[in-house]
Amino acid sequence: MSKISYAPCLRGFLMGAIAGLALEFFPTVAVAAESPLNDQTTVIVVVGAGGESEFGTNFTNQAKLWEKTCQLAGAKRVTIGIGEEAATGPSDLERVKQALETEAKDGASELWVVLIGHGTFDGRDAKFNLRGPDLTAVDLALWLKPFNRPMAIVDTSSGSAPFIAKLTGKNRVIVSATRSGYEQNYARFGQYFAAAMLDPKSDLDQDGQTSLLEAFLSASTRVLEFYKTEGRLSTEHALIDDNSDGLGTPSDWFRGTRATKKAKDGGALDGLRAKQFHLIRSPAEQKLSVEQRARRDELELSIEALREKKAKLSEPAYYAELEKLMLELAKVYGPPTEGP
Repeated sequence: MSKISYAPCLRGFLMGAIAGLALEFFPTVAVAAESPLNDQTTVIVVVGAGGESEFGTNFTNQAKLWEKTCQLAGAKRVTIGIGEEAATGPSDLERVKQALETEAKDGASELWVVLIGHGTFDGRDAKFNLRGPDLTAVDLALWLKPFNRPMAIVDTSSGSAPFIAKLTGKNRVIVSATRSGYEQNYARFGQYFAAAMLDPKSDLDQDGQTSLLEAFLSASTRVLEFYKTEGRLSTEHALIDDNSDGLGTPSDWFRGTRATKKAKDGGALDGLRAKQFHLIRSPAEQKLSVEQRARRDELELSIEALREKKAKLSEPAYYAELEKLMLELAKVYGPPTEGP
């Protein structure tokens, strides 16, 4: 068979197979087993030193938004930095360390660490300002080293960009409010990010849930709108990193939920893993077991990796590999259930 006639036949077969499998398998999502208890997400919210009362009130309001998000998500929440604890017991820095020590180091359940407050950078070390001793990027990197579970670290403080290089790693999503440690003015990104987690308008792909990536993109847009409306020069530019290169990608490199620009060295795109992190899951997503979601996420990343290699493959080879992955993806949802 010639190349000209083979490709359309293969493409037609592939599309037919995928469509058939979607109809056969995907409806079973609604009757899949409920997620086990060990699938519960943990969110550690760390509120830093407020400084001026205006900032302290804003940080407290952000923490309240995260509290509501965790309630709707059914997530375990640990809040540090609000109240009088620092004056009557261990420092907030020690409380952060203790909270991480008590968390499971392995498993498929997500661990989120959210930093709300001010940050500093002296040209070498980046710090998140706490009541008492500050949290450095080096500290947090050391305490997170034993973890192998999916992690999201959202640092909404000023001067937070250096945290990305220190914390980046496999199966981790790192968000910073700035693109440089030298962007040290008060960052508004955090308040918009916290609000985006609860705003249905942040669901850019309309799948009934807001991903970490979508919250990042929505918050970045709101920041841009603020400075434009105020007629001020923007002093913060958020970054997201989830491909382990420690560089980060700004929101204006995305079109929809997909990065359309690449670094000059042609490195992997950011955003693919972040799109798979959800705190408040849609009803359909809640019906998937932790194992199903983990396998689904793995296959989706493989499909995206294949897509990046498409130009280097022959058309038959590309579609053959895509068919294989799509068949595996359909199997994730299990065999069709028999009617009564």
